[in-house]
Amino acid sequence: MPKLKSHSGAKKRVFRTGKGSIALKRRGRGHLLQQKSKRQKSLSRTLVVSPVHQRALSSLAPYA
Repeated sequence: MPKLKSHSGAKKRVFRTGKGSIALKRRGRGHLLQQKSKRQKSLSRTLVVSPVHQRALSSLAPYA
């Protein structure tokens, strides 16, 4: 079988956890954190993707 091409945007953002599920880091923690509320900053933790979306993301980044 030939190798599958990964979506270049997905391979920068999606990774697998130790148990094999797909996770991603939420946006919003790059800069300008002083003026953001505590709630905004707490929502930008690592997010484990729901099983509904895992199949779509695993086809976008098959080797992630």
